[in-house]
Amino acid sequence: MADNAAYYVKSVEKTFDVLRAFDPDHPRLTVSQIASRSDMTRASARRFLLTLTDLGYLRADGPLFELTPRSLEIGSSYLANLALPRIAERHLKSLAADLNETTSLCILDGQDVVYVACVPSPRLLSVSISVGTRFPAWATSMGRVLLAALPEPELDSYLSGVSLERFTEHSVGSLDELRKEVDLARSRGWAMVSQELEDGLRGVAVPVPSGGDTVAAVNVSLQTHRAPADTIEKTVVPHLQEAARQIGLDYGGRPS
Repeated sequence: MADNAAYYVKSVEKTFDVLRAFDPDHPRLTVSQIASRSDMTRASARRFLLTLTDLGYLRADGPLFELTPRSLEIGSSYLANLALPRIAERHLKSLAADLNETTSLCILDGQDVVYVACVPSPRLLSVSISVGTRFPAWATSMGRVLLAALPEPELDSYLSGVSLERFTEHSVGSLDELRKEVDLARSRGWAMVSQELEDGLRGVAVPVPSGGDTVAAVNVSLQTHRAPADTIEKTVVPHLQEAARQIGLDYGGRPS
């Protein structure tokens, strides 16, 4: 962070700290909660909240604040100009229909994976994930195949800066264990993460190759009772790999 540079405007950083404080688990927050989550005083948090409310990016409901649809403007231009999700969508829809499960496309952004396209399962009961959702890369199947595609120096840098967290009793507990999982994803060309991020949920992902690079990861979210782990490689992975291949080709890559 270049906060010592002459051009750096600290209030811009604080503004985005306030906006990022809202997430799916915390859609409505008080001034005190914003102050705590944004590391600022209550008085400062109140000024930022009221300003963003006047600008239309937040709305107030008594002591609670929440994002408004106008906040979507901040990322909509980026998503509108991102060709890969548009290209991937029809393949994700076909994959979701084939597997009867929620499918998605993710990219690596710093320490996290970000969902840039998502197609819900045709079933009424499905995993609810939306575009823009972020998860720690190390804890997800798509993150591990994307980490596996990094050059060794970049992977070493990622591992040296990552902080592991026990989301469930199944989460990886050490960097050595994580490194083995990334190496496994690289060697077999796909990754499976079972109940490490959330109990009862299993994720499977493959890389999207294009022009010799890995540009994204295709993922399917499965409930553990619907997909036995020992059948995944034969029943799920081939569908993922074909969808990833088609996305890569449509994006401009050439078959190897």
